Amino acid sequence: MTFSYDTKWVFSNRQGACMARPRKASDEDVFAAVFRLMNERGPKQWTLADVAREVGVTASALVQRYGSKRDLQLALMEQWSDSAPSLFASLRERAVTPLATIYAYADCVARLGESPAGLAHHLAYLEMDLTDPDMHRGLRRQAQETRESLRSLLDEAFAVGELTGSPDTEALARAVEVTLNGSLMVWGVYQEGSAAESLRHDLDVLLGPYLPGRGD
Repeated sequence: MTFSYDTKWVFSNRQGACMARPRKASDEDVFAAVFRLMNERGPKQWTLADVAREVGVTASALVQRYGSKRDLQLALMEQWSDSAPSLFASLRERAVTPLATIYAYADCVARLGESPAGLAHHLAYLEMDLTDPDMHRGLRRQAQETRESLRSLLDEAFAVGELTGSPDTEALARAVEVTLNGSLMVWGVYQEGSAAESLRHDLDVLLGPYLPGRGD
């Protein structure tokens, strides 16, 4: 990552020289660096020093701001746990229809399986999220908001006739959630084609009966 500087210059009376003052790395920069490292490495394979190198600051600066590595991960989880509404809003703006938005979200989930190693890393982090009470609270909140966003998209899809029938959309949203997560695990076992193809195929099977002309 290229490190940028403020346009301001500070004069050091002690050193008698003008020096560029580095701009403090933003939380967004730090979280992006952590996310990249999490995609590439398992939980024990990176350190605060690795994050510091990514964003061009010292490890001690990160310690002063966040505390420990776990504290930094908790800060990232706190941001991530509230991100579902904004993610779905962004996907909805770019997608043509509510159903297309659901498939776009499936593609986002599939990115966790860009490689078997990458999926294994994410499963290692999931183990942490499930066993650490603080992490789990954020994981559960994110999952709840995701399911609610899926239910809202399904309601819209049925309302505009993109899907037909009269299902319980709350139950169907849960089924979409189960399908996408389960399909990702099945892809990891068989490793046939791409994860995105696996998720889209299984989503077709789930939602196909609700397509116009396919019956209730």
